[in-house]
Formats: sequence, C-alpha cells, structure tokens
Amino acid sequence: MFNRLLLVNIKVALESIRGQLLRTVLTVLIIAFGIMALVGILTATDAIKSSIEGNFSDLGANTFAIQNRALNIQIGRGGQVPKKMPPITFDQARNFAGAFDYGGAIASISFSGAQAAEVKSGSKKTDPNITIMGVDQHYLQTSGYELSAGRNFNEKDLENQTAVAILGQNVVTKLFGNTPPLGQVVVTRGVKYRVIGVLKEKGQSSAFSGDGNVLIPLTKGKSIYASPNRTYSINVMASSAEILDATIGEATAKMRQLRQLSPKEEDNFAMVKSDALAKSLIENIEYVTFAAAGIGFITLLGAAISLMNIMLVSVTERTREIGTRKAMGAKSNSILSQFLVEAIVICQLGGVFGILFGIGIGNIVSLFLSSPFIIPWFWMGMAVIICLFVGVVSGLYPAIKAASLDPIEALRYE
Repeated sequence: MFNRLLLVNIKVALESIRGQLLRTVLTVLIIAFGIMALVGILTATDAIKSSIEGNFSDLGANTFAIQNRALNIQIGRGGQVPKKMPPITFDQARNFAGAFDYGGAIASISFSGAQAAEVKSGSKKTDPNITIMGVDQHYLQTSGYELSAGRNFNEKDLENQTAVAILGQNVVTKLFGNTPPLGQVVVTRGVKYRVIGVLKEKGQSSAFSGDGNVLIPLTKGKSIYASPNRTYSINVMASSAEILDATIGEATAKMRQLRQLSPKEEDNFAMVKSDALAKSLIENIEYVTFAAAGIGFITLLGAAISLMNIMLVSVTERTREIGTRKAMGAKSNSILSQFLVEAIVICQLGGVFGILFGIGIGNIVSLFLSSPFIIPWFWMGMAVIICLFVGVVSGLYPAIKAASLDPIEALRYE
C-alpha cells in the first residue's frame, strides 16, 4: 500500500513539474551545479591522489634522500617555512657515498645545475625549461629511472669528466623526432655533449618524471656549474623496505660524523623518505575537499531557497486543487506527502545531472593526468543523501502549508 501511494505521488510530482517546467528546470540546474562542483572537484582530487601515488611508487618503499632542507609543502598560509641548513658539500657527499654500505645499501650523489636551460642540436632547440643535473653512475637505480636506449654513466666518465649526456624523452622528441639520438651531439651553455642514453618515458602526469631532464656526469657538471654555495643531494636505496628505518638510522649517524656534529647538536641535514613528498601532497589536497564542500554547500543553499519558493508558488496555484482533493476525502498526510515527494523528486533530478556532469569533469582531469577512469561511489552516495536532505528541508514548509489548508476556503480561492 505504501509503495503504491509513493508511486502515485511520484507520478503526480512529475505531472506538476511539467506544468511549471521553466521554474523547475532552473532549480534543477542550480542543484545540478552544486552537486557537480562537489562530485567534480572530489573526483578530480581522487585522480590527482592516484597520479601522485603512482608517480612515487616507482621510487619504491626502500629509498630516501639526504638533503640540506627539510620537506615542507603548504597550501595557503598554513605551515612553517622549512629550516635551511648548511649545504652538503661535494666532499661530504662523496665520502658518504663511498663509505656507506649498511646492509648492502646503494648511495648516489646528484645536484641540479640549471633548471631553466635551453638545449640545442643543430638548428633545433628546446624551450628554456630543461633541467640539467649532474649525477653519478648509481643515480638511475636509486631514483627509479630506467633507460630505454643506450648506456648509463661509468667510472671512466666520472674520472675523466667526459662530456656525455643521458636525455629525457621530451628532449629527444624536441631535438631529434624520429631520428635515433644515440651518438648525436647536444649543446647547452656552450658545452657539447655526446648522447649515450635515453631515459624511459614516464609521462606528463609525473611531476618528477625526468622527461624534461638532461643528465651529465657529476664531475663534469661540478666543473661547469661551479658555485660556492652548491649543495648536493644523496639518494640511498636500502636493500629492503624492512630495514629502511635501520638504514636511515645508520645514515644519520654517518652524516653527523661527516658534518662534525657534537652529541648535543641537532642534525643540520634532513632525511626525506621517498613517499614523504607524496604523503605531504595528498594531505594538502584535503584542503581542496573542504573548498569543494563549501562551494557545494553555498550553491545548494541557494537551490534550497529557490526550490522552497517554487513549492510555495505551486501551493498557491493549486489551492483549488488541494481543496477539491480534501473535499473528496483526501487526508492531510496524503497532501503533505505529495508535495514533499515533489520537492524530493526535483532535488534528485538535479542530483542525477550533477553527478553525471561531476564525474565527466573530474575524469577530464584524470585523462590529462593519465590516471584510470574514476567512479566516486562514496561521493555519489553522499550526493544522493544531500539531495534527499535538501528536498525534505525545502519541501517541508510548503507541504505543511498545503496540508493545513481549509478545504472550504481552498475551494473559494480564486
């Protein structure tokens, strides 16, 4: 009996919607916009999280970096400025990498020579957005890179400061197109390098893919990009994730020794796990969730007021209809449920369109990030519940007003 009454109320609601189509469509669009903002932004943030986790998974769970600056990423004005520490010198980095082998760990040294360089080959050149990095022979292994062609640096390249280079895929595409790059010559800052290797592509979705990098031997880079305040980064790969913390402990002790710190002095270097940046980014993305909720709430508040106005107008326009139904024996509860269901139906229509548009917009972001297609089941469920709540809140007062009309007065209404 209840299901039959509900179906009848839904049918009456749809007929009423057709009778005031323009006002209903505008309200549905406002509700759809609010739900679209909520579902779309949250789908996009899920895509971003998936992309970040995928990018950093390549580094593995058993790597960390030793730097002179602690990791700190903040959105807005929150957080603290990371403490800048004395540079890690070349001798300190070299002595650490040469001596540290706890549990079979592998250490590499690197530094960023230029972050906005232009690279040329013949008449072709890249945009001035290429990163030139000086690295040793272990850098590829400790940083999660692989070669698609050619070879890695070797001891001779480092000892002799050989002018050779390994290129990222973006650099290869820009300078050589379909021409094999191995053996070709590239020029940056007036120095010629022979190409000996090409990094495997990681895609545009990776903020640290290496596709826009040019790697040169550490010693060659040191001689070209000389700077009194140059700091070096040390990447360490533990033999397994199980002994990562123990390896970090040993590495900390070794660095304290090399930095000549007394037992009372604090560490003047930072240990950054490979997944720390990913976790920090994901934590800060949560602020976007709050922003999406705020946008959705404000929009849905406007939609609720608009829907309430429409329902009040509907009650006024259908006063004689309500009086006729009551005169024929319809109970107040039946009238109340009819108008309440009508408000809920309008909200759910807006919710359906909002969910569809939101999933579409969120997955456009996912497409650009090369992330898999995402269906946010949780947020879809939340959208349905929110629309139900908005429908009840907006329709309750008009429904009570309709149900409380006196049938005699209603029949007299002009």
